[in-house]
Amino acid sequence: MVSPENNEYDVDLRITLTEAPDADSTEFHLRSASGILSADPKSIDSNLPDATAALAAVEQFGEEAFFPKPQPDRTCTQQYGGPQVAVVTGRFRGRKVHSRFSKTDGCEIARWRTLATLFGGSTGSTGAT
Repeated sequence: MVSPENNEYDVDLRITLTEAPDADSTEFHLRSASGILSADPKSIDSNLPDATAALAAVEQFGEEAFFPKPQPDRTCTQQYGGPQVAVVTGRFRGRKVHSRFSKTDGCEIARWRTLATLFGGSTGSTGAT
């Protein structure tokens, strides 16, 4: 098992999910070393309801979700997907992460859905476990 103090994780993320403006936040962790999660699913190392799916989503889409490139010509539909906000901090493949996810328009909803398992739920859920 890798110790959190020695930063050998290639994915070391803390997810703070807030379901509504005045609601209490829920905190999740996702940590892996070389794509391997902790063997204990209730471990603080990775306490998401489906840490395996969350890791797969992060491995596939993390680069573009956490470090998006500016797209000035991008058009987003003006729709509202809900009040949920997720803040992801930590490290991904050696890079510092501080990303905010919400459902304020079509582009943000699509970004949310890409990493929905990282927020504790599936694409259609609120993340409540």
